[in-house]
Amino acid sequence: MTIALYTWGTPNGRKISIALDEMELPYTVHPIDIGKGEQFGEAFSRISPSHKIPAIVDEDGPERDSISLFESGAILIYLAEKTGLFMPGGAVARLQTFDWLMWQMGGFGPMLGQAHHFRRFAKREVPYAIERYNDEAQRLYNVLDARLSGREFLVDEYTIADIATFPWAARHEWHGVNLEDFPNVQRWYESLAARPAVQSGMRVPFLN
Repeated sequence: MTIALYTWGTPNGRKISIALDEMELPYTVHPIDIGKGEQFGEAFSRISPSHKIPAIVDEDGPERDSISLFESGAILIYLAEKTGLFMPGGAVARLQTFDWLMWQMGGFGPMLGQAHHFRRFAKREVPYAIERYNDEAQRLYNVLDARLSGREFLVDEYTIADIATFPWAARHEWHGVNLEDFPNVQRWYESLAARPAVQSGMRVPFLN
């Protein structure tokens, strides 16, 4: 059976298409055009009560029952547990993976989303908001750069934490960030960007 992926061309959506491609899981793509408000449709709302993408439906879920999930972090954990991939077996590394996944979910995502909203999409310029989120973007990239000093990945191996973080870093220009200022992030970013599954996952449901 294939997994149904409900998504749009956002960093959160592309976390899941990258993971599915990395895990070589068959899936069908159901675009949800958030610009047209399709996330508020009745059918999608039954899958994603928060009216946000991404969401998945897996007919071959736990105990062979169907399951739907609508938070990207929860989906990544589910897929890692389903396949046994990109989640370390050791207790410490597993907890570190959760730690950096939650860091992305709680900071390196929401704050960068605010940065590129106020820099690119706000209906009027709000200098205070631009300064606040620009500063926060710089801080978060500094945290990421420090973590990647002497490390190939966020943990001891490539994990769902890297998968979650990459699509947000892919919009560094939207955040007013020059990766040359963060050499460890740049090295990590270029390494992940060269992975075929990352490249294909970033094209779902379209390339922008």
